[in-house]
Amino acid sequence: MHVIVGTDSTRIVLSGEVDADLGTELQEATAEAEQIGLPIEVDAHHVTFMDSSGVAFLARLSIRSQHRVRMIRVPPHVKFLLDVTRIGELLDVVESDDEADFQPVGE
Repeated sequence: MHVIVGTDSTRIVLSGEVDADLGTELQEATAEAEQIGLPIEVDAHHVTFMDSSGVAFLARLSIRSQHRVRMIRVPPHVKFLLDVTRIGELLDVVESDDEADFQPVGE
């Protein structure tokens, strides 16, 4: 997992298995993104598995963020979880890939 600060938003890039083993890292990413205060995007493109820990992370982000959280590049299995748990209603799930629009700070 990486937290990348951009000029207009903070992007949290998730990859691999997002489960209880990442609990501390997910909490730290939430705190870091909150502290920065920019709108938050979660890139889930490389997520291979997500359990309730990942769903709880997304819910926590959406509730605590000053801005509506966007999820980009969401694989079908993660989209299914968002729909079943209704967490997707708290987020903006963006179908298109607007990777070119994201500008990391310092680049």
